[in-house]
Amino acid sequence: MLTAVHTNERDEAAGVLSGAAPVDAEVGVLLGVLDGQRRHVRGILDGLDVEALRRPVLPSGWSCLGLVRHLALDVERFWFQAVFAGDAEVIASLAGMGDAWQVGEGADAGAVLERYRVEARIADRLAAGGVADAPLAWWPGHFEGEQHLHTLRDLLLHVITETACHAGHLDAARELIDGRRWLVLT
Repeated sequence: MLTAVHTNERDEAAGVLSGAAPVDAEVGVLLGVLDGQRRHVRGILDGLDVEALRRPVLPSGWSCLGLVRHLALDVERFWFQAVFAGDAEVIASLAGMGDAWQVGEGADAGAVLERYRVEARIADRLAAGGVADAPLAWWPGHFEGEQHLHTLRDLLLHVITETACHAGHLDAARELIDGRRWLVLT
């Protein structure tokens, strides 16, 4: 079984936010909320073996591992490195990236989970250096249409929402796989 959550991740996230770069108070709060959603994504996968991580459970055919890869590449990397920071290398790589939802049979599941953690840490460092009203450096108008996000605040709220939605998808997938539920209120 793979362990998707490391006990020191909360300390690592706090270290990013308390690093040398000053953090705008609002950005710090939004990063804290995003970290909670990321922990939910990792936590609901904790204890699943590789076969279960790769198993599609819905008719659309995505797997838990594919969703995590999507979050790493299409959400964390794309929104923070390309859109917020305007990283030319990341922007140039988008055209040849392919479908992040699809994980090849030979891909190491642990590496996919680690990539998500790495991309989240990079995103945190980028956001922690900005202020909530910081403008976005680049807009992907060719597939996002007219610009509807304008600031780091907008971007963080978008990523929080997308990550929370996908955490819910993973909740449903996990319950279908083995019956485990993330949060049960009695």
